[in-house]
Amino acid sequence: MRREILELPVAVDRLLTHGEPEIARAADVLRDHDPAYIVSVARGSSDHVATYFKYATELLLGIPVASVGPSVASVYKRQMALKNSACISISQSGKSPDIVELARMATAAGSTSIALTNHADSPLVQVSDFTLDIHAGAELSVAATKTFVNSAVSAIWLLAKWSKDADLEKAIKNLPQALERAVQEDWSDLRKAIGTRNSLFCLGRGPSYAISNEAALKFKETCQIHAESYSSAEVLHGPVSIVDQGFPVIAMAAHDAAEPALASVADEIAQKGGVVFSTSGLVKHATPLNVVRSGHALTDPIVMIAHFYAMVEKVAAARGINPDAPRHLKKVTETV
Repeated sequence: MRREILELPVAVDRLLTHGEPEIARAADVLRDHDPAYIVSVARGSSDHVATYFKYATELLLGIPVASVGPSVASVYKRQMALKNSACISISQSGKSPDIVELARMATAAGSTSIALTNHADSPLVQVSDFTLDIHAGAELSVAATKTFVNSAVSAIWLLAKWSKDADLEKAIKNLPQALERAVQEDWSDLRKAIGTRNSLFCLGRGPSYAISNEAALKFKETCQIHAESYSSAEVLHGPVSIVDQGFPVIAMAAHDAAEPALASVADEIAQKGGVVFSTSGLVKHATPLNVVRSGHALTDPIVMIAHFYAMVEKVAAARGINPDAPRHLKKVTETV
């Protein structure tokens, strides 16, 4: 996992070098088809990429995106009305039967179907109209890092091409340099605050909520820490009740319109006794974390997760847990 985290800049550079023709072609098709809405199909880390894609799509293009449960097709055998839609299926292996089955149903229903995968010869590719190879290279660690980041970059690059947003595309092209700095950053104060605690919150808002979800998952699978992810707009509606003195919280904020509100919630939880760290410099009671900015609010979350990966791997090691072999888990999970 450590080696693959350090490979993030190279993996993204490889995608930027080889992936543009496929991305541009898919973007042209989507622009021509002009879908009324988009459905996403994914699980685990890939579903967090789908959440990131959802917020970015709605912010950039104003097109609603909804996650569809794969079991609708694979278990319940239902056909959905997906005409005039696009379907984005995200799977690092492209093998999970339920993901494949929903993608197959969407294609048959007339949706413009696009597969984001690290395996261009997978079953998912065979049932989709278009394939975006994320070019992450071999990923051996059970915990996804390179495939998450390259999937997210592929997703936001597709949107940049579709919307013809030159500023966003410029920030995407600069991601390898930003990631190179981010993976070297040491959030040691946050690691110390977590210490031996076995419960914590991850917070986000908008596109950064996807990164909060991914962070909580990584705490669980690599560190055996019970981490819960909440939108900063939801955490005060009940969950905050379990915050006690010293309760760790990490608030993931991009430099966007949601940052002030998230920083305010982070400060409020800190005043209730939580030990709160935030990627926002706007906090007054929480502790700000050093973070590399990407030059665009929509690419900031990608750099944030690189910071986080570098930190969480060290938390696992400090606890004597091998993050490359999480208990009860395997690299490819195939569900029906």
